[in-house]
Amino acid sequence: MIEFNNVKKSFKNTHVLKNITMTINDEELVVLIGPSGCGKTTTLKMINKLIEPTEGKIYINGRDISKEDTIKLRRNIGYVIQQTGLFPHMTIGKNIEIVPFLNKWPASKRHKRTEELLHLVGMDPSEYINRYPNELSGGQQQRIGVARALATNPDIILMDEPFSALDPITRNQLQDELFKLQQELKKTIVFVTHDMDEALKLGDRICIMKDGEILRFDTPENLLREPGNDFVEEFIGKNRIWRQPEFIKAEDIMIKNPVKAIASRTIPQALQIMTSNKVDSLMIVDNKDNLIGIVTAKDIARNRDKGIRLEDIIEKNVIYVTKDTSIVEILKLMNEKSIGYIPVVEEEKKLVGLITKSSILTIFNEQVERV
Repeated sequence: MIEFNNVKKSFKNTHVLKNITMTINDEELVVLIGPSGCGKTTTLKMINKLIEPTEGKIYINGRDISKEDTIKLRRNIGYVIQQTGLFPHMTIGKNIEIVPFLNKWPASKRHKRTEELLHLVGMDPSEYINRYPNELSGGQQQRIGVARALATNPDIILMDEPFSALDPITRNQLQDELFKLQQELKKTIVFVTHDMDEALKLGDRICIMKDGEILRFDTPENLLREPGNDFVEEFIGKNRIWRQPEFIKAEDIMIKNPVKAIASRTIPQALQIMTSNKVDSLMIVDNKDNLIGIVTAKDIARNRDKGIRLEDIIEKNVIYVTKDTSIVEILKLMNEKSIGYIPVVEEEKKLVGLITKSSILTIFNEQVERV
């Protein structure tokens, strides 16, 4: 765990950081983002004491880093920067094992670890271990930078705009690879970027900074739903959630007052309810609004006996979702089950909404017109 406690940083009369307080949890990938000069890189560099705070304290696992040996601290924190920082006169193998060498690992252990890391970042050791950085592409060099940061298996990795100088295709590939690595290795990663797309793609939480202060520190989903202020909304991009379908939930798109009826209603009554509300289906609920099933206009057409009640023709085997189900899952369900509607429920199957294909199309058309 990394903790910033009332951290300030000033260079002469310029206040770069103003009272930064935040906690970065173990195994969490936190993205620091904001306009140029907001203090995000300064914040990152304080974690490995490349920059010292003017005031305040920083703790790693409860230990005040100002009292820790700086060299020892840095050797236990991986660091990846934009320019890779590879030593041009050293082979790829020697670059990766530089920190293990300084930590006096035996040669055989260093070599084994280097081969493991090259495999981990998708580079064949037999092809790359004896090559030099200038023989590699930019994307390959960044992979080596990541491998070197992982050499001693540190718990914390700092990444300062590591992919920003790469072409879009390579950048996307490395973002995907980093995400997969994080799922496997579960490191605590602090990642600086100026690209909101990258932040949303990678971050467990995103820290948005401006003028040396933290404006918002929250999950990508919460930031998209509730930016909190005009600057954050503009920085993220208005209505951006509609371009990030994985963050759109059932509660964002559901019809909040679906037409419903109790099971004891007769067929004529059901037809009247449908006609007056211009719908072709009824959600059937009990007296506590818990979902029992559904009756459609087709069901009624097959049962014209006026003495029949809805409880006699109700379809009880209904697929439903909860409010936090993503639209991606909902569309997949609709497609796989060939259905045009899905009820939305809360605890004990209490009906709170309804999603239909036509309502999804209507909402998306409205959002497209706004963007």
